[in-house]
Amino acid sequence: MSTQTFHLPDVGEGLTEAEIVQWRVAPGDTVEVNDVLVEIETAKSLVELPSPFAGTVGELLAPEGDTVTVGAAIITIAGAAAEPDASSGLSAHGEPAAPAEPEGDGAVLVGYGTGGAVASRRKRPAERGAAVRASVGVVAKPPVRKLARDLGVDLSQVTPSGPAGEVTRDDVVTHAEQASVFRNIATPAAPAQREQTIPVAHAPASVSAPAAPAGDREETIPVKGVRKATASGMVRSAYTAPHVSVWTDVDATRTMELVKRLKASPDFADIKVSPLLIMARAVIWACRRTPLVGASWIDNEDGSAEIRVRNYVNLGIAAATPRGLLVPNIKDAQDLSLRELARALEKLTLTAREGKTTPADQQGGTITITNIGVFGMDAGTPIINPGESGIVAMGTIRQKPWVVDGEVRPRFVTTVSGSFDHRVIDGDGMSRFIADVASILEEPALLLD
Repeated sequence: MSTQTFHLPDVGEGLTEAEIVQWRVAPGDTVEVNDVLVEIETAKSLVELPSPFAGTVGELLAPEGDTVTVGAAIITIAGAAAEPDASSGLSAHGEPAAPAEPEGDGAVLVGYGTGGAVASRRKRPAERGAAVRASVGVVAKPPVRKLARDLGVDLSQVTPSGPAGEVTRDDVVTHAEQASVFRNIATPAAPAQREQTIPVAHAPASVSAPAAPAGDREETIPVKGVRKATASGMVRSAYTAPHVSVWTDVDATRTMELVKRLKASPDFADIKVSPLLIMARAVIWACRRTPLVGASWIDNEDGSAEIRVRNYVNLGIAAATPRGLLVPNIKDAQDLSLRELARALEKLTLTAREGKTTPADQQGGTITITNIGVFGMDAGTPIINPGESGIVAMGTIRQKPWVVDGEVRPRFVTTVSGSFDHRVIDGDGMSRFIADVASILEEPALLLD
């Protein structure tokens, strides 16, 4: 019987390291080719790694919570060597394999493996906790599993309500709340805190941070994963691209009226509609009139530089999640109707909330919108997303006194602000762009199709 060693593969372009989030197997477990071995967190997404081998799990070479480099050995499996299997997404040596067409109705998301089940021969060590031991065979998405771990919920004890028999986020939260009620009958305690995935476009005005352990005056948070990548990107952007910010107040009363009409329209009955939809439409239109806001600055190896003008809009939407800031983008947003754009925004939001945003979803953006208004902020000077030249911030919309035809009236007012790379765009261009966005928010009917 031979022993195979599985090495951490590069599951995305340029991946150098990843964190071991959760092992789905334990020493002694029997696995087949394509069974999920481990859940890892890269700089941009959560990824399930399927096994390229069949056999018995030997040793877990990297503990949960550790950050390992690409190519490092992470697990051994004893048994017959498997042939390279394209459907697993990895070759027999742990390298990416050519993708295969999914069979049946089960779609396979790139970078998330195939979600195969593991036939466990024995339980995990007792010190790992009952919730971790019993939950291996339960059908649940990675963010739901993480939420269960955070709340101390045993997934095997949760009644699933998902359409495919999977445990959902609401199932976990409900189970935790019910368990908390029973615990509080005997010993009053604070209710378990919910983990939240909050896209900026739909977040509440405030989000409570996890409380520090009792008696601790300071807390240390390791910088890794998305937070590490975000910090690196923001520093690089802030100290490479000379940022200039402009802003203007806007009478968005007609935008609010349009949103109300769209919500009542049968054509949008099954789609979530918010002022962000009109803002997105305005930005797309304004990009056509000022293409440089969607351009990128390119430094060539020979020391020269060039500005690459992109005559399309891959519209990024900044999303705040427990894993950190993500900026997925809607590809070729300029080709979408208002309904299609609304559907794309809804899908982007749900994907981020479920923790399924992939690296591909975050690559190739041309300009970004950050909706700081959901946090009650009027305006800001956001940092440009690396690789882009502009970012637009939408402030909160609230009623204020506004002069209309010489009279002071209550109107819905917001502030539109933006930061731009002054190497690419001059003051007249960035001012014209923000003015164009403002003009559509003031009279959105101009862009209806």
